[in-house]
Amino acid sequence: MLGEYTIKGRRASDIAADVEAAVGTGQLAPGAALPPLRELAERLDVNPNTVAAAYRLLRDRGVIETAGRKGSRIRPRPTVAPRDRMRVPVPPHARDLSAGNPATELLPPLAPALAVAGAAADRDPVMYGEPSADPGLLDLARASFLADGAPEGRLMVASGALDTIERVLGARLRPGDQVAVEDPGWGSLLDLLPALGLRPVPVALDEQGPLPAAFAAALAAGARAAIVTGRAQNPTGAVLTADRARELREVLAAHPGVLLIEDDHGHGIVDQPFRSLAGGPQGVPVTTHWAVVRSAAKAFGPDLRLSVAVGDEETVARVLGRQSLGAGWVSHLLQRTVAELWRSDAAPVRRVAAAYRARREELIAALAAHGIPAYGASGLNVWVPVQDETATVVGLVQHGWVVAPGARFRLQSPPGVRITVADLAPGEAARLAADLAAVLATGGGDSRPV
Repeated sequence: MLGEYTIKGRRASDIAADVEAAVGTGQLAPGAALPPLRELAERLDVNPNTVAAAYRLLRDRGVIETAGRKGSRIRPRPTVAPRDRMRVPVPPHARDLSAGNPATELLPPLAPALAVAGAAADRDPVMYGEPSADPGLLDLARASFLADGAPEGRLMVASGALDTIERVLGARLRPGDQVAVEDPGWGSLLDLLPALGLRPVPVALDEQGPLPAAFAAALAAGARAAIVTGRAQNPTGAVLTADRARELREVLAAHPGVLLIEDDHGHGIVDQPFRSLAGGPQGVPVTTHWAVVRSAAKAFGPDLRLSVAVGDEETVARVLGRQSLGAGWVSHLLQRTVAELWRSDAAPVRRVAAAYRARREELIAALAAHGIPAYGASGLNVWVPVQDETATVVGLVQHGWVVAPGARFRLQSPPGVRITVADLAPGEAARLAADLAAVLATGGGDSRPV
């Protein structure tokens, strides 16, 4: 059951901490079965209720899962072993196409914007008790959201998209609640949910976004929240079309109590329009509680830990109230820097979006020439379905390419690999496609439809 490892502890918190530490160090492997409550209680000479409380703590932290009479097991991907650890080492002289970072040459220069923000701070330092958000940034965000069809609501600033999503989920859900998520989807989000004690419900998607039937089934099964990426979906690059957005709004209209979170991390790097699911007829939100999130990471750089979101009054008030008791606010230096970058005209956005589109399309066309289907309608990545992820990843490393294994992004969806195109130079796509074709032909597994 546990091999040679012996669980220790007298209190529930100690027992839970011991198991969590053993998982983190690899002494307890994913999938390992835990002893039944009474058996472990007898072994530790404690009350069975103590062990039950320890197991409950471990479930809430996303370390174990319980399947009724089958007992409790270490989760296949416990939160103390996040998906980001599934990175492939990059050998010397190999090209790393696995990280999901934007192209550095397409990021704007920060020094001028930082200088403007610094000068503003010198003139008017932000002190305790002042508003948490920079008015200039809020004005830009409000205009941007309204122009893209998001409903009118209250604005908030947080430290990135994932931070915003975590805060919104914490404001409305409780451990044990189900959340509908895209599958394949953002690995960090798939790790976050069990860490919050929430249960992900996978929703299949195609190049146009979540499939309406799968989305409807997840909500009908009791999901209390849904998280959707309207464009630049990670890892597939899916983009909501007008028809797909309409179909998904119809599904949401039948479940107005569902919390809707829209992640628009692709804002500023894509040339496809944003189609908000929250915005219903005459601007009335489709669901009672909702939030639309935009971050600065892809357009301006991952180190600018800042996001702006708009949402319903009650949800945002809860988030801001809780934020004021912890982090307090996001640095106004960052806020003013992002606002200064955002004020630039649309030309840089068009140039950046066109560059990423050219790199995606070049790779997809090169793969198609070898009969390999691939997907990447927007964003930084191309998704290639394969039969055997491990063999494909290992084979490409031998050819000098490092790509991300699809297991980092999947719950129930078929295997694949994610290729980040941001750093692909002109002409490299042909060589990468030829190398992938060679790998698939010699044991890497055939490619397959998504």
